[in-house]
Amino acid sequence: MPNFTQWPSFPFEGDLHVKQLDDPVATEPPRRGEGDRECTACGAPDEAYIWAGERWRVRAMDRPTGLPMVLILESRSHLDLGDLPNLLAAELGVLTVRLERAIRSLDGVSRVHVNRWGDGSAHLHLWFLARPYGQLQLRGTFLPLWDSILPPIPESTWRGNLALVAAWLADFGGRQLAEPPRIQWQAPASFGAVENAETAAETALHEGSSALPVSRQSATDSGDATDSGDAADSGDAAGSDAVSGGETGSAAGGEGAPDRTEDEAVPSVAAEDPVGHTDSGALEQADGAPPPPSASNADAS
Repeated sequence: MPNFTQWPSFPFEGDLHVKQLDDPVATEPPRRGEGDRECTACGAPDEAYIWAGERWRVRAMDRPTGLPMVLILESRSHLDLGDLPNLLAAELGVLTVRLERAIRSLDGVSRVHVNRWGDGSAHLHLWFLARPYGQLQLRGTFLPLWDSILPPIPESTWRGNLALVAAWLADFGGRQLAEPPRIQWQAPASFGAVENAETAAETALHEGSSALPVSRQSATDSGDATDSGDAADSGDAAGSDAVSGGETGSAAGGEGAPDRTEDEAVPSVAAEDPVGHTDSGALEQADGAPPPPSASNADAS
């Protein structure tokens, strides 16, 4: 076995065996978008993407996966990497940096891996995979495998991250097509239980306050009247001092207290990627269509 099976980032353990290498073929089969094979990227509408510009589009998987974010940058034109004219080649560099920064700005993201394989589709596409912060075991070249192994992140978090990245890109042009998830406001089903609880609390409060003078009266009857009067005078004086001191403290501490505001959520609905699945593996599938989290990497992309 190769030594990378001993790396901490290698996701498997136990008895492993290397597959027998097949004989090379004389002619390679056409990729999607080559020969008579349809190009799924060319046929996908803008609504299948989270952001769309004049010459580039960004899409996501059709559901949450194990990593905080997995996105694919595609050219609108049916070109491969080596076919790009100078203008698109220059824009590819700018968009790669811009998209990497947008993903890295998300909470819980430490690094963004940028990959290009291209064995599954002839239409140019670059992968952007976010590594979770602190997950050192996910470092390196096996991150795409971990994406299919880890449990999916919450859908609300996923949709919120998509909207943030789309908004970041839209600040430089193009259209934001992914929106934050809509907040579900729910009112109490019945106010009767709340009213009963409040009534019970008030009753208990009144009962407790009415019992207080009885105990104080008993204590007063057992003591001397003169002593009670002295105690009352002392108590009145102490109470006056306490009130005076309390007002002074309020005046001194009332200023400088910062006002607090609450953030308001913007209710909306995130766009989904309806591009269909293909019969190839996880990496190859995303060349033309987003793979489900459980998809196996049968072929390289």
